[in-house]
Amino acid sequence: MTTYSPEEKSFKKSVLLVTTFAAFLAPFLGSAVNLALPSIGKDLHANAINLSWVASSYILSSAIFLMPFGKLGDIAGRKKVFSLGILFFTISTFLIIFSQNIVYLIILRIFQGFSSAMIFGTSLAIITSVFQPGERGKAMGINITATYLGLSSGPVIGGLLTQYLGWRSIFAFLVPFGIVSLILIKQKIKTEWKEAVGERFDWRGSLIYGIALASFMYGFSQLPSSLGWICIVTGILTAIIFLLLENKISNPVFDIRLILRNRVFAFSNMAALINYSATSAIGFFISLYLQYLKGLDARTAGLIMISQPIAMTLLSPVAGKLSDKKNPGVIASFGMGIIASGLVLLCFIRETTPDYIIVLLLLLMGIGFGIFSSPNSNAIMSSVEKRHLGVASGVLGTMRMVGMMMSMGIAMMLISLYIGKETINPSTYPGLISAMRSGFIIFSILSVFGIFASLARHNFRGVPEGRGGEKK
Repeated sequence: MTTYSPEEKSFKKSVLLVTTFAAFLAPFLGSAVNLALPSIGKDLHANAINLSWVASSYILSSAIFLMPFGKLGDIAGRKKVFSLGILFFTISTFLIIFSQNIVYLIILRIFQGFSSAMIFGTSLAIITSVFQPGERGKAMGINITATYLGLSSGPVIGGLLTQYLGWRSIFAFLVPFGIVSLILIKQKIKTEWKEAVGERFDWRGSLIYGIALASFMYGFSQLPSSLGWICIVTGILTAIIFLLLENKISNPVFDIRLILRNRVFAFSNMAALINYSATSAIGFFISLYLQYLKGLDARTAGLIMISQPIAMTLLSPVAGKLSDKKNPGVIASFGMGIIASGLVLLCFIRETTPDYIIVLLLLLMGIGFGIFSSPNSNAIMSSVEKRHLGVASGVLGTMRMVGMMMSMGIAMMLISLYIGKETINPSTYPGLISAMRSGFIIFSILSVFGIFASLARHNFRGVPEGRGGEKK
């Protein structure tokens, strides 16, 4: 067991504290803002489409810039990019407090997404650089726990802030944390990490990649319209062009060899994409189910739904620590199996299903999430060389964002097919329950594929030679 000096221990704690706060930011803000959307709409006189872009603009902007900023961090310095991300995020969060119209708010949400890409494109890479293989899983478990803590506390804290101080107080609440993080980085983190220093940044590839991802994700948000399908096809064709070009240059923004020659990296990221695609819209469907079909108020529905992120929060650090000792691929596959089981059971819920059954199913799903996420992230980040850590962090973040958008795209497509543009009312409840069941069936099938994708990296054994880029 490695022994560290007090200075090294303090350094590691500082890195973990700052990156853990960063992991808390986006899910907290996302879940809190979703709860505050009605208040935002009333205050800024925004319609439903405008409000949907308050959330979607952030996701889209973040996804587009995640991988380029991950690569830029490898070249220019991960701490530099991470610090700038915290600074820009804090500034944009502060400016949102003074929003006077919805367009101003959406523009700043785009800038928030841009800033968060700088943070999340480098945070896991920094953790991987600082923590050795035997302790890395535990650190990632704590980091991912913060993500789930943000998800679970967002509706509670956000609801209280919105009710008593207004929706702007949600953004004001986060500003001091950003300032403290910047001070901590300045005083405690002196080390810089840039293993790819000297390489040229692939601006052309980054631009083509951004166009491909923006077309694909915007298309998913417009399904099942013709425009949606046109954008998706455009995105796929542009992505093919991007991959062909990246394979021909020496310093690509995304090294295609990571996918072609690294079985663990390829299938672990595929498992992450499938996981987020199959699960991100569950909360959306359950929220509508509880408030419309079950007739519960928002506070009661929130208390029921909090059971899932609580289970995630409790299980993630345990699973992360376990992945330092056991095969993380096997642990993650087990978690994906639990998720698939929960989704299959959700297919059978009815209007008369007791509330405690919903709580138990959400707990089951939360356990699956908690067991899957930390080991899967550990497997991804430990499978690449140090000079690719930023790219790996960016790719994983991109899988999360794209999966979230695809999941919501599937949900909105089903709502459109079964209900159309009508408001949700007693006459459309049968359509809502049919859309939910169809969604859970699709998500269940995706999760089964996710199990196979997760198991396909079975040749990953503990801590093999070269893991995490440490070549002997």
